[in-house]
Parts: sequence; structure tokens; C-alpha cells
Amino acid sequence: MLQLLAFVVGVVGIGWLIGATNLPGEWYAGLAKPDFVPPNWAFPVAWTVLYVMIAIAGWRTFRRDPSGKAMLAWATQLALNFAWSPVMFTMHRIGAALVILICLFAAIVTYIGLERSRDRLAAALFVPYAVWVAFAGVLNAAIWRLN
Repeated sequence: MLQLLAFVVGVVGIGWLIGATNLPGEWYAGLAKPDFVPPNWAFPVAWTVLYVMIAIAGWRTFRRDPSGKAMLAWATQLALNFAWSPVMFTMHRIGAALVILICLFAAIVTYIGLERSRDRLAAALFVPYAVWVAFAGVLNAAIWRLN
């Protein structure tokens, strides 16, 4: 259980740290956005829940095969996830952030595919994440188009 706690604290903690140090700020507030943008409070709530699910899935995979393809896909998606906020909110690179989201979605789907037959729960924990990232991609693309 200590290992699970380390995964949850690590993933959620780094996610919060990156979010807190790469805030949307005035630049993002001034961008044209589509009508379907969720309220600002929804993002930290959604990401906290998703980060817990990501951590649990990663822990389950790590316990079974710490150096396998599924663990590599898990680590890849996490690196891409953590890269998005600095690219979007600090560097103001809307198009580059969209490329990251497309790659992130591919890594998530890869992880689900690799884990589907080995650990159905780990794969299932990534399904809401895939849906959220797909939505984030549509939102990112709309913001890019409008600006």
C-alpha cells in the first residue's frame, strides 16, 4: 500500500505543482474561446480525480511489469500530460499544445490497448481520461482556430 500511496502522491502532487506554476493567467483570459469551455473551477476538480485514477492504473501496471511496454506507455502519457500546461500557459504555444494533446491521446489509447487483456481495471481507469483528453483536444483546437 505504501507503493500505491507513493504513486498517488507523486502523480497528484506533480500535477498540482505544474498546474500551480503554469497558470492560465491574463493571456488565456484574453483569448477568444468557444461556447463549450467549462468553468475554470472544473479543471482542477477533473484533473485531481483523473490524476488519482492515472496513479492507480500506473501502480497496478508497475506491480505486474515495471519495465514492460504498458509501463512505458504510462510513463510517456504522464510526461506528455505534464508538458501541456507549460507549453500552453507559460509558452503561449496553442498549436504546439494541440500536438502534445494528440500525442497524449495516442499514448493513452496505447496504454488502454496494452492493458485491456492483462488488467481490465487499469485499462478502465484510463477510459474517462481518454474522453477528457479528447474533449481537451477539441477545446484546444477551437481556441487555436479562434486565435
